[in-house]
Amino acid sequence: MMVRSGNPAVRFGTLMATMVLILLGAGGAGWPQSRPPSLGLQEQGPQAGPPPSTPAPSAPPAGEENPGLINEMGKLFDKLPSILPPIKSPGETMNDLSRLAQPSTMVSGRVVCPVSSNGAPDCKQAADQLCQGKGYREGKSLNADSAEKCSAKVLIPGRQRKPDDCRTDTFVTSALCQN
Repeated sequence: MMVRSGNPAVRFGTLMATMVLILLGAGGAGWPQSRPPSLGLQEQGPQAGPPPSTPAPSAPPAGEENPGLINEMGKLFDKLPSILPPIKSPGETMNDLSRLAQPSTMVSGRVVCPVSSNGAPDCKQAADQLCQGKGYREGKSLNADSAEKCSAKVLIPGRQRKPDDCRTDTFVTSALCQN
């Protein structure tokens, strides 16, 4: 069963429940086993002397780990800082909220996205240009459009179209602007 949730507490609870189920359902692989319980019944048989003594269970050597449930839970708690995301301080949370609450305005226009060095359009720069043209400081692209732009050579009858005759331009048509 896979539960996906953005809440770290839910993910942790699911992880803990899964660990317990795995450890308990492992067929006793991690639990030391002794003889089965007798349920209060005793075997009847010839009594030829004192019952054979059973050796006392020996403690595991000092360097060997005990693979019990408590030990495995301890290992999990040791790994928690690397599993869960860092918790923000109240000040950091307030800074994030105040940054998100800044007044913003949606503007419309049409600014071409320049092509970056990797060949992809850079629409952040186009959104900034669109907002700056309306008197704002920066912007975030909300809507984009693309169009194929071809040279006049493609209109010549009988001429074979070549790969560099046309290109696709991407435009920012609306942006969210902030001061």
